Amino acid sequence: METEVVVVGAGPTGLMLAGELRLAGMDVIVLERLEKPTGQSRGLGFTARAVEVFDQRGLLPWFGDIEVNPIGHFGGLPLDYSVLEDCHFGARGVPQSRTEQVLEEWATDLGADIRRGWELTDFTETADTVVVEVNSPAGRRELRAEYLVGCDGGRSVVRGLAGIAFPGTPATREMYLADVVGCEIRPRFTGERVPGGMVMSAPLEPGVDRVIVCERGAEPGERTEPIEFAEVAAAWRRLTGEDISGGEALWVSAFTDATHLADEYRRGRVLLAGDAAHTHLPAGGQGLSVGVQDAANLGWKLAATVRGRAPEGLLDSYHTERHAAGARLLTNTRAQGLLYLSGDEVRPMRELLAELMEFDVVRRHLAGMTSGFDVRYDMGAGTHPLPGARMPNLELVVGAGRTTVAELLRGGQGLLLDLAESAEARRVAAGWHDRVDVIRAKPAEPLAGLESVLIRPDGHVAWAAPDEADLGTSLSRWFGAPIS
Repeated sequence: METEVVVVGAGPTGLMLAGELRLAGMDVIVLERLEKPTGQSRGLGFTARAVEVFDQRGLLPWFGDIEVNPIGHFGGLPLDYSVLEDCHFGARGVPQSRTEQVLEEWATDLGADIRRGWELTDFTETADTVVVEVNSPAGRRELRAEYLVGCDGGRSVVRGLAGIAFPGTPATREMYLADVVGCEIRPRFTGERVPGGMVMSAPLEPGVDRVIVCERGAEPGERTEPIEFAEVAAAWRRLTGEDISGGEALWVSAFTDATHLADEYRRGRVLLAGDAAHTHLPAGGQGLSVGVQDAANLGWKLAATVRGRAPEGLLDSYHTERHAAGARLLTNTRAQGLLYLSGDEVRPMRELLAELMEFDVVRRHLAGMTSGFDVRYDMGAGTHPLPGARMPNLELVVGAGRTTVAELLRGGQGLLLDLAESAEARRVAAGWHDRVDVIRAKPAEPLAGLESVLIRPDGHVAWAAPDEADLGTSLSRWFGAPIS
């Protein structure tokens, strides 16, 4: 084997996965067909759950000062995310190019081998190997690995070569995006519905504005030539009456509301993550964040499988857990597209939803769905309310110092928190001490109803006490057989 895992695509998902695999000691090569980053940024931030994932790996300081805002929107209707404890709309104003830079530096520091200008052209899977064919700067090459992961976007070559179906709904509208210099454009941060469509604008930095234009009736089609800024400016003028044609576009792009979900996130030794597994309207900036969560879910499971320590079905649980999350993502983005981009025919629905959003239970539901805070996995038997959910980032007293749950997860191990001096829990977990860190701690604030908690490396709770569910069973289910 030349490496243990080949990851195709050096976007946020592929780089996050490379870092997760290296944290677990895997040899990983990342193949990226582009010779250098474009510097372009479709996304300008990430959701609250992605903020948590980055915090669990100690990455937040790498971004510098991050601005979070409690107010977001659902289909253009204002939504206060603070209705959920410790939740917010997400990090604003972080260009995707910066996120990719941070994740590449992290993965490289951990030892990931990132090869730019290397384009996958084919692969062959055997019983225990994937042979990857690549066009490299030095010519044709072959790489042998145990697993291949496609993080190569909505037009995934890996998905196509694997023959994995990508059903969904075709595009019904085309939208334009441009970063414009030399115009004073009124901010429309969450967008503005206007006769004929929707427009959005936001300052990126002094003198540079991001504009997005959705003109109803603009039929999507296969473009043979790149979109020109003149098309964007003309559509902007038709919808707003404002002339931005005198500005200069740093870059221009077109996108659609096409929605697709891969039938399989895993087929044999080939896996998919991020946009290779799900594409959708970019409503609420969820795509990058869901891809990062895919990577956090997959990394430790794939590493355990390669090391031969994975319990039966662990790698298959990646599809079970994340395919359901992807389907939920597509549901909410399609709903937002209908509410936001349709004409007066949806006015009654918008008015009704605005009324419903006056109720806390509705706001909590929508905030949880679009932030990723409500993602819950099946952890088996037990009645405690916490297993399956994300572990809140509690402040803890450990010895004479203080720490947080996120800080204790930074090594990429499982974590058993003994919050009530439970010698029995520590005794049971001793057999997994090479995969699960056992920490005796006290919550910094009084905490009722939680004595011990087992947390997976991705931050989701696998077991909690007091409960009749067995700790040893849960440890075996997620971390394999104990050592003697």
